[in-house]
Formats: sequence, structure tokens, C-alpha cells
Amino acid sequence: MHGPASPGWLLVALCAATGAYCLLRMRSAVEEQRRAAGGEALMGFGMAAMAIPAAVFTPPAWAWPLYAGVFGAAALRALWASRARPHHLHHLVGASAMVYMAAVMAGSPASAPGHTHGHAGAGVPLLTGVLLLYFTGYVLVAGARLLPVRVPVAVPAGAVGSGAGSGSGVAWGDRPELARACRLSMGIGMLAMLLTM
Repeated sequence: MHGPASPGWLLVALCAATGAYCLLRMRSAVEEQRRAAGGEALMGFGMAAMAIPAAVFTPPAWAWPLYAGVFGAAALRALWASRARPHHLHHLVGASAMVYMAAVMAGSPASAPGHTHGHAGAGVPLLTGVLLLYFTGYVLVAGARLLPVRVPVAVPAGAVGSGAGSGSGVAWGDRPELARACRLSMGIGMLAMLLTM
């Protein structure tokens, strides 16, 4: 993505840390959580790779169609999964936004061979605006869901606490507040990436 290097590196770190935590969540005892965590890990690492500042590394021309293909497949998977569980529609929007950003970057003059300066094209302003509104709303709702509320948490059979002081007996991969924080940070990252277009 194009933009200042310091915020770009912060975005890379945030997205990579989110992807790493989602990989840990894939060890959950809950099957649905493992599936969601896999898609979120792909999104986190893909966003981290896409957010590397262009001044440091300009991906080769073939990288953007590769991103579009990978996230296009993820979007199809999310569309298929949304038949049974509507919350997968958010994964569909996120993967589609990644396809859109990859397509814009592939078509930008900055991605042309021998071109090392300039800014990415803005894409389709209406679509960019709709995605910005969606992810702004998502971030606000996800942030509100992180507000502390006393709710009893059911512990799956065989789940082990995360060590001394965990208190709840829930494994790190099964902690709902960390999964919500993970999704919130990816939503913020998506907003930042869309704003740099």
C-alpha cells in the first residue's frame, strides 16, 4: 500500500500479530471457531503482506493477481459457508475488499514495470466509500462488543486454563474477548488500508 512508512509498519505489525493469534485459535476445541480462525489468519497475514510500505518493497506485477485469486477463493468459501451461518457474510465482505484492493493496486501506474514512484489509483470512489462505511460501522459495533459485561462462559469439555491467574479456566484460543479484539484490529486495519487508496 502507498502512504507513510511508519503507519505502514504499524499496520503490518498489527495485522501479523492478529494473524498469529488466529493461528493459535485454530487449536480450539470448538470446530466452528477453528474454521473461522483459519480464514481470519489468512486475512491477517494477507493484510500484513499487502500493507508493507511501497518505499521498502514493491511487489512484482504478478503478486496482485495472486492476491486477488487467493482472496477470491476465500470469498467463494465464505459465500458457501454463509448459507448455513450468516455471520460468514462479514468474511465475504472482507475477502471481497481484499480482491478489490488487489485489483486497484494491479491497475495502478505504481505497479507497472520500471515505475517506482506515484500513488495507487483511487479505485471506484463509490465502492471505496461503501466499503469505508461498512468497515467503520463494523469497527464501532466490534468495539462496543468489547465493553465489559458479566456473562457466564461455558467451558468446553477438556479445555485447560492458560496458566496461573487465568481465572476462567478457558484456553487462550477459546477466549471470546480476544477473538473479538482480533476481529476489531483487522477491521481497523482494513479501514486504514482503504483510506490509503
